[in-house]
Amino acid sequence: MNSLVLRENKHGAAILTLNRPEKLNALTKDVFEALDEHVEAIARQTRDIGLVVLRGAGGNFSSGYDMAEVLEYVRAGAKPHYHSEVIDKIANLPQPVISAVQGHCSTGALELALAADLIIAGESAHFSDAYAHWGLTPIWGLSLRLPHRVGRAKATEMMLTCRSYSGSEAQAMQLVNLCFADERFETELAALCRDVLANSWYANQVNKRALIESDGLSLRDAHALELFKNEGLAPDAKQRVARFFDGNKRRT
Repeated sequence: MNSLVLRENKHGAAILTLNRPEKLNALTKDVFEALDEHVEAIARQTRDIGLVVLRGAGGNFSSGYDMAEVLEYVRAGAKPHYHSEVIDKIANLPQPVISAVQGHCSTGALELALAADLIIAGESAHFSDAYAHWGLTPIWGLSLRLPHRVGRAKATEMMLTCRSYSGSEAQAMQLVNLCFADERFETELAALCRDVLANSWYANQVNKRALIESDGLSLRDAHALELFKNEGLAPDAKQRVARFFDGNKRRT
Protein backbone atom coordinates (compact mmCIF):
# COMPACT_ATOMS: atom_id res chain seq x y z
CA MET A 1 0.00 0.00 0.00
CA ASN A 2 1.06 3.62 -0.61
CA SER A 3 2.99 5.09 2.32
CA LEU A 4 1.10 8.40 1.99
CA VAL A 5 -1.69 6.77 4.01
CA LEU A 6 -0.69 4.19 6.61
CA ARG A 7 -3.03 1.45 7.81
CA GLU A 8 -2.83 -0.28 11.19
CA ASN A 9 -5.30 -2.94 12.29
CA LYS A 10 -5.79 -2.81 16.05
CA HIS A 11 -8.35 -4.85 18.03
CA GLY A 12 -10.84 -4.79 15.14
CA ALA A 13 -10.26 -1.15 14.15
CA ALA A 14 -8.58 -0.05 10.93
CA ILE A 15 -6.58 3.10 11.68
CA LEU A 16 -5.83 5.16 8.55
CA THR A 17 -3.16 7.80 9.08
CA LEU A 18 -2.48 10.60 6.60
CA ASN A 19 1.29 10.48 6.36
CA ARG A 20 2.81 13.73 5.11
CA PRO A 21 3.80 15.22 8.47
CA GLU A 22 6.46 17.45 6.90
CA LYS A 23 3.63 19.12 4.93
CA LEU A 24 1.11 19.07 7.82
CA ASN A 25 -0.51 16.14 5.97
CA ALA A 26 -1.62 18.39 3.12
CA LEU A 27 -3.91 16.54 0.74
CA THR A 28 -3.02 15.66 -2.84
CA LYS A 29 -4.41 13.48 -5.58
CA ASP A 30 -1.85 10.84 -4.61
CA VAL A 31 -3.10 10.94 -0.99
CA PHE A 32 -6.66 10.45 -2.20
CA GLU A 33 -5.60 7.53 -4.39
CA ALA A 34 -3.97 5.90 -1.37
CA LEU A 35 -7.09 6.53 0.73
CA ASP A 36 -9.26 5.10 -2.03
CA GLU A 37 -7.23 1.89 -2.11
CA HIS A 38 -7.56 1.39 1.65
CA VAL A 39 -11.27 2.26 1.74
CA GLU A 40 -12.10 -0.15 -1.09
CA ALA A 41 -10.39 -2.95 0.86
CA ILE A 42 -12.01 -2.08 4.20
CA ALA A 43 -15.50 -2.00 2.67
CA ARG A 44 -15.10 -5.72 1.90
CA GLN A 45 -13.86 -6.60 5.41
CA THR A 46 -17.00 -6.17 7.50
CA ARG A 47 -16.31 -9.36 9.50
CA ASP A 48 -12.71 -8.44 10.30
CA ILE A 49 -13.01 -4.66 10.72
CA GLY A 50 -15.68 -3.14 12.94
CA LEU A 51 -14.50 0.46 13.02
CA VAL A 52 -12.40 2.89 10.96
CA VAL A 53 -10.35 5.73 12.48
CA LEU A 54 -9.11 8.50 10.21
CA ARG A 55 -6.30 10.68 11.59
CA GLY A 56 -3.06 12.45 10.67
CA ALA A 57 0.59 11.88 11.52
CA GLY A 58 2.72 14.22 13.60
CA GLY A 59 -0.01 15.81 15.69
CA ASN A 60 -1.99 17.32 12.80
CA PHE A 61 -5.05 16.00 11.00
CA SER A 62 -4.42 17.95 7.79
CA SER A 63 -3.83 21.54 6.76
CA GLY A 64 -6.08 21.07 3.73
CA TYR A 65 -5.35 20.64 0.06
CA ASP A 66 -1.74 21.16 -1.00
CA MET A 67 -1.63 24.66 -2.49
CA ALA A 68 1.07 23.65 -4.98
CA GLU A 69 -1.38 21.19 -6.49
CA VAL A 70 -4.25 23.66 -6.35
CA LEU A 71 -2.32 25.76 -8.87
CA GLU A 72 -2.49 22.83 -11.28
CA TYR A 73 -6.16 22.36 -10.28
CA VAL A 74 -6.38 18.90 -11.80
CA ARG A 75 -3.42 16.79 -12.82
CA ALA A 76 -3.31 15.30 -16.26
CA GLY A 77 -5.50 12.22 -16.28
CA ALA A 78 -7.36 13.11 -13.08
CA LYS A 79 -10.91 11.87 -12.99
CA PRO A 80 -13.54 14.64 -12.65
CA HIS A 81 -14.96 14.78 -9.10
CA TYR A 82 -12.60 11.99 -8.04
CA HIS A 83 -11.89 13.54 -4.64
CA SER A 84 -15.57 13.90 -3.74
CA GLU A 85 -16.16 10.30 -4.81
CA VAL A 86 -13.47 9.09 -2.40
CA ILE A 87 -14.99 11.16 0.41
CA ASP A 88 -18.41 9.69 -0.38
CA LYS A 89 -16.91 6.18 -0.18
CA ILE A 90 -15.61 6.98 3.30
CA ALA A 91 -18.99 8.38 4.37
CA ASN A 92 -20.76 5.28 3.05
CA LEU A 93 -18.44 2.62 4.46
CA PRO A 94 -20.46 -0.12 6.19
CA GLN A 95 -18.40 0.33 9.35
CA PRO A 96 -18.63 3.36 11.64
CA VAL A 97 -15.94 5.96 10.96
CA ILE A 98 -14.27 8.28 13.49
CA SER A 99 -12.29 11.35 12.46
CA ALA A 100 -9.70 11.93 15.19
CA VAL A 101 -8.61 15.55 14.81
CA GLN A 102 -5.52 17.09 16.34
CA GLY A 103 -3.89 20.31 15.17
CA HIS A 104 -4.97 21.65 11.79
CA CYS A 105 -8.22 20.66 10.07
CA SER A 106 -8.76 23.25 7.36
CA THR A 107 -10.90 23.49 4.26
CA GLY A 108 -10.38 20.29 2.24
CA ALA A 109 -9.35 18.48 5.42
CA LEU A 110 -12.62 19.60 7.03
CA GLU A 111 -14.47 18.11 4.06
CA LEU A 112 -12.66 14.84 4.73
CA ALA A 113 -13.34 14.92 8.48
CA LEU A 114 -17.05 15.55 7.87
CA ALA A 115 -17.33 12.21 6.08
CA ALA A 116 -17.03 10.47 9.46
CA ASP A 117 -19.92 9.39 11.67
CA LEU A 118 -18.17 10.75 14.76
CA ILE A 119 -15.61 13.56 15.02
CA ILE A 120 -13.44 13.93 18.10
CA ALA A 121 -10.87 16.63 18.72
CA GLY A 122 -8.09 17.75 21.00
CA GLU A 123 -8.58 21.11 22.67
CA SER A 124 -5.82 22.69 20.59
CA ALA A 125 -7.32 21.56 17.28
CA HIS A 126 -8.12 24.27 14.73
CA PHE A 127 -11.11 23.91 12.40
CA SER A 128 -11.73 26.30 9.53
CA ASP A 129 -13.38 26.65 6.15
CA ALA A 130 -10.99 28.98 4.33
CA TYR A 131 -12.16 28.38 0.76
CA ALA A 132 -13.38 31.96 0.30
CA HIS A 133 -10.05 33.32 1.55
CA TRP A 134 -8.33 31.68 -1.40
CA GLY A 135 -11.06 32.42 -3.93
CA LEU A 136 -12.06 28.76 -4.05
CA THR A 137 -15.44 27.11 -3.68
CA PRO A 138 -16.31 23.79 -1.98
CA ILE A 139 -16.89 20.97 -4.44
CA TRP A 140 -16.35 17.89 -2.24
CA GLY A 141 -19.54 18.17 -0.19
CA LEU A 142 -18.62 20.68 2.53
CA SER A 143 -21.39 23.10 1.55
CA LEU A 144 -23.84 20.25 2.18
CA ARG A 145 -22.31 18.36 5.10
CA LEU A 146 -21.27 21.38 7.18
CA PRO A 147 -24.73 23.03 7.50
CA HIS A 148 -26.26 19.59 7.93
CA ARG A 149 -24.04 19.04 10.94
CA VAL A 150 -23.84 22.47 12.61
CA GLY A 151 -26.89 24.26 11.22
CA ARG A 152 -27.14 26.89 8.49
CA ALA A 153 -26.39 29.89 10.72
CA LYS A 154 -23.08 28.56 12.06
CA ALA A 155 -22.06 27.13 8.68
CA THR A 156 -22.69 30.54 7.12
CA GLU A 157 -20.47 32.13 9.77
CA MET A 158 -17.66 29.67 9.11
CA MET A 159 -17.90 30.01 5.33
CA LEU A 160 -18.11 33.81 5.17
CA THR A 161 -15.55 34.71 7.86
CA CYS A 162 -13.00 31.91 7.28
CA ARG A 163 -12.30 32.08 11.03
CA SER A 164 -10.57 29.27 12.92
CA TYR A 165 -12.35 27.48 15.76
CA SER A 166 -10.77 25.53 18.62
CA GLY A 167 -11.71 22.00 19.56
CA SER A 168 -13.93 23.21 22.40
CA GLU A 169 -15.61 25.81 20.16
CA ALA A 170 -16.19 23.10 17.55
CA GLN A 171 -17.84 20.92 20.20
CA ALA A 172 -20.07 23.80 21.31
CA MET A 173 -21.39 24.16 17.74
CA GLN A 174 -21.78 20.35 17.43
CA LEU A 175 -19.19 20.10 14.69
CA VAL A 176 -17.31 17.82 17.08
CA ASN A 177 -18.95 15.09 19.16
CA LEU A 178 -16.30 15.02 21.87
CA CYS A 179 -13.38 17.28 22.77
CA PHE A 180 -10.56 16.17 25.05
CA ALA A 181 -7.57 17.78 26.70
CA ASP A 182 -4.57 17.24 24.43
CA GLU A 183 -2.72 15.12 26.99
CA ARG A 184 -5.72 12.76 27.27
CA PHE A 185 -6.50 12.55 23.57
CA GLU A 186 -4.94 9.14 22.86
CA THR A 187 -6.41 7.57 26.00
CA GLU A 188 -9.90 8.90 25.26
CA LEU A 189 -9.70 7.88 21.59
CA ALA A 190 -8.76 4.34 22.62
CA ALA A 191 -11.65 4.24 25.11
CA LEU A 192 -14.13 5.43 22.46
CA CYS A 193 -12.90 2.77 20.04
CA ARG A 194 -13.34 0.09 22.70
CA ASP A 195 -16.91 1.27 23.39
CA VAL A 196 -17.87 1.07 19.71
CA LEU A 197 -16.12 -2.24 19.09
CA ALA A 198 -17.65 -3.85 22.19
CA ASN A 199 -21.07 -3.73 20.55
CA SER A 200 -22.36 -5.99 17.80
CA TRP A 201 -20.55 -4.96 14.62
CA TYR A 202 -23.53 -6.15 12.60
CA ALA A 203 -25.91 -3.99 14.65
CA ASN A 204 -23.59 -0.99 14.33
CA GLN A 205 -23.58 -1.41 10.56
CA VAL A 206 -27.37 -1.72 10.40
CA ASN A 207 -27.73 1.39 12.58
CA LYS A 208 -25.39 3.33 10.31
CA ARG A 209 -27.23 2.24 7.17
CA ALA A 210 -30.57 3.20 8.76
CA LEU A 211 -29.26 6.67 9.63
CA ILE A 212 -27.95 7.20 6.10
CA GLU A 213 -30.98 5.90 4.22
CA SER A 214 -33.60 7.62 6.41
CA ASP A 215 -31.80 10.98 6.43
CA GLY A 216 -34.14 13.76 5.32
CA LEU A 217 -37.19 11.52 5.11
CA SER A 218 -40.41 12.02 7.02
CA LEU A 219 -41.05 9.53 9.82
CA ARG A 220 -43.75 7.87 7.69
CA ASP A 221 -41.47 7.52 4.65
CA ALA A 222 -38.58 6.29 6.78
CA HIS A 223 -40.73 3.52 8.27
CA ALA A 224 -41.54 2.36 4.75
CA LEU A 225 -37.90 1.54 4.02
CA GLU A 226 -37.27 -2.15 3.46
CA LEU A 227 -34.29 -2.18 5.82
CA PHE A 228 -36.65 -1.81 8.79
CA LYS A 229 -38.60 -4.93 7.75
CA ASN A 230 -36.21 -7.52 9.15
CA GLU A 231 -35.98 -9.86 12.10
CA GLY A 232 -34.34 -7.21 14.26
CA LEU A 233 -31.60 -9.55 15.47
CA ALA A 234 -27.89 -9.51 14.79
CA PRO A 235 -26.22 -12.89 14.18
CA ASP A 236 -24.53 -12.57 17.60
CA ALA A 237 -27.67 -11.49 19.49
CA LYS A 238 -28.32 -14.93 20.99
CA GLN A 239 -24.81 -15.19 22.45
CA ARG A 240 -24.92 -11.63 23.80
CA VAL A 241 -28.26 -12.14 25.54
CA ALA A 242 -27.05 -15.46 26.95
CA ARG A 243 -23.99 -13.71 28.41
CA PHE A 244 -26.30 -11.19 30.08
CA PHE A 245 -28.26 -13.92 31.87
CA ASP A 246 -25.09 -15.84 32.74
CA GLY A 247 -23.68 -12.70 34.30
CA ASN A 248 -26.82 -12.15 36.35
CA LYS A 249 -26.72 -15.73 37.63
CA ARG A 250 -23.12 -15.33 38.77
CA ARG A 251 -23.93 -12.09 40.61
CA THR A 252 -26.81 -13.77 42.47
